[in-house]
This record gives sequence, C-alpha cells and structure tokens, in this order.
Amino acid sequence: MASSLRHFSTNITTTQKISISISKAKSKLRTEHDPDKALAIYSAASNNDSSPAASRYAQDLTVRRLAKSHRFTDIESLIESRKTDPKIKQEPFLSSLIRSYGVAGMFDQAMKTYHQMDQLGTPRSSISFNALLSACIQSRLYNKVPVLFDEISEKYRVLPDKVSYGILVKSYCEDGKPDKANEVLREMEKKGVEVTTVVYTTVLNCLYSMGKDEEAERFWHAMVKRGCELDAAVYNVKISNAMKQGPERVKELIEDMENSALKPDTISYNYLITSYCMNGMMEDAKKVYERLEGYGSKANAATFRTLVFHLCKNGEYEKGYKLFKESVRVHRIPDFNTLKYLAEGLTEKKKMKEAKGLIRTMKKKFPPNLLNAWKKVEEHLGLHSPEEDKEVKEATA
Repeated sequence: MASSLRHFSTNITTTQKISISISKAKSKLRTEHDPDKALAIYSAASNNDSSPAASRYAQDLTVRRLAKSHRFTDIESLIESRKTDPKIKQEPFLSSLIRSYGVAGMFDQAMKTYHQMDQLGTPRSSISFNALLSACIQSRLYNKVPVLFDEISEKYRVLPDKVSYGILVKSYCEDGKPDKANEVLREMEKKGVEVTTVVYTTVLNCLYSMGKDEEAERFWHAMVKRGCELDAAVYNVKISNAMKQGPERVKELIEDMENSALKPDTISYNYLITSYCMNGMMEDAKKVYERLEGYGSKANAATFRTLVFHLCKNGEYEKGYKLFKESVRVHRIPDFNTLKYLAEGLTEKKKMKEAKGLIRTMKKKFPPNLLNAWKKVEEHLGLHSPEEDKEVKEATA
C-alpha cells in the first residue's frame, strides 16, 4: 500500500508543473490505455475548474484504465485523495466517487464512502442513493440491489425517485427475473412514480434476451397502451430480436420507426446490415453501408466489424482490407479478433503486402497491451521482421 501511494504521489508531483484543461484531458484519456500515463493526465487536470460532468467523465476513464490493469490499490488512493477536496460536502461530488468505485467493481469501498457522508458533512438524498445502487449494479451484485433499496432508504430516510426504481428494475432484469421487474413497474404506477422509456426498454430487452418472444410482444403492446414514448433505443431492442426473422422483418421495423416520426440511428442500420450478412446478402449489406450518410447516420466500429468479418467468412479478403483502410481513415477500427481473421486470410491468399500493412497500422493504433499479441500473429503468419522488434520494444518500454 505504501509503495503504491508513493507511486501515486510521484505521478501527481510530476504533473503539477504542467496543467491541462479537463476537455484536453478527456480527449487524451479516450486514446490513452497505459494506466500510468492515464493517471498522469488525470492528475494534471483534476484540480482545474471544470463542469462536474466533465470531471466525472475524466475520473471514470482513469479508473477504467487502472481497473483493466488490476491497479485497485491505486484506484483507492486516487478516489480517497479526492475526499480532501472542499467540494466533498457537495452531494453530487461525493456521489461521483461512489460511482467510480462501482466502475472498478469495488463495491465495499463504495458502501464505506456512502456511510462516511455524515462524517464528511455531506447531505443525503436520492442522488447519492442512486449512485450507490448503480455501483452495486456495476459490481455485478444484482441480487444485493433489492436488499439495499429497502434497507438504505429506510435507515437514512431517503425517498427513492424514478431513477432509483429504474435501477431496481435493471437489477432484476440482469438477474434474470423479469417477473420481479414487472412487480416493480406495478408498484411504481401505484405510487405515481413515472415509468420512463428507459425502464420499459430494460424489461423488453430482458424478455427478448431470455427467449420469451411472445411475452415480450405482449409487454410491447402493454407499454404502448400505457403511454410509453417510443424512441430509437426501444425500437432497436425489437429490431435486434427481429434479425433472426430475416432482413425483411428488420426493414419493416425501420419503416415503422420512420412512420412514427422516429429517426433510425446507426445501431438500427447495423442490425439491418448484420441481418443481410447472416443471410449471405452481402451486396445488400454493402448498399446499406454506402447509403448511411444519406440516411443521416455514420458507420461506427461495429459497422466495419460486421462487414469485415462476413467478407472474410466469404473469402473476400481484399474487399475486407479496403473496408479496413476506410475504418482507419474515419477512426472507427474493428476489434483485434476481426482484424486477426483478416490478416490470416490475406496471408493465406498470398497478399503479404496488405497483411503486413494491416499489422503495421495496428501496432500504431492499438494500446500497448496488444502489441505483443500482434507480434505473435506476425510470427504465426511468417510476417515477422527483426527490424520491427525494436519498434515494439520502444512502444512497450
């Protein structure tokens, strides 16, 4: 613990000389996967005046980077150091610390922080209560949420709001108990608590995920009857399930959205692309991709991942490589496994120049922890060159 705190202090001391804006820190943190560098970036910006939302976002990004490397002691040092900030008496500020512990899956520390609120002089309301419930969800302690919901609200006389009930519904859904979630919906209606579209979407997704299609359809009609304001997110849940019925059904639902004055988003069109690909209709999938901008949408990493994967599956590696280059140009690169599949296919087709180009690009784009993985791919495919060893060592030093 002592060595970790010294390490943490060193980072702060080093970066105090160079201060950056929180927006600049956010931008850097999005692409910085090295935990030490992420911590240094956050430390340089953490004392700057900024919006609470921006600060929370930067804090959570930093915690995620540390958690991925299992640096839980450093996470605790970071969050505990924030408790000396004068803003700790402001409930939203303290709640952000509880949420960050949740991001790291450190629920015991989140609970401890909540209990410290009296000692720290921080008032309690549904804000911190919801932060605690969210931390419990993020820590995957789904069956603990209903217990906390009752115990904490009673002990500290906190009145749950619509967000609190939404988290409770989510916990039951994540735990595979849609019937319990429906009981909560009925309780909300009885108490006059608004049931939001997000809550309805959560239950609908749970039912479809569990293969309860008929029950999900009944729920859809019931929520519409109750006055649920449909949006793209809830439609996308229905569209996702419709993929197994074929692209025509997906198209029907997208048309339903448009007829309801709702704009399909990239996720909606990705489901249509995926459905075409799953049914071997690659040309139709490509047409949807090419028309995305005309639809008012833009391809994301999932779009490219789906198309590249299915092109490779059909042996069309050169077309996959062209799409890969486009994904690099627009900074929406597919995941490691998809590109590994593409590199293997290009090598099999003797397209060594393209395979080497792909791996060379990925060494520059992917985080340091994946550089060795790409080196193994190189060696396995016979694309390894001694000159690049030096580059890998320098990048991972």
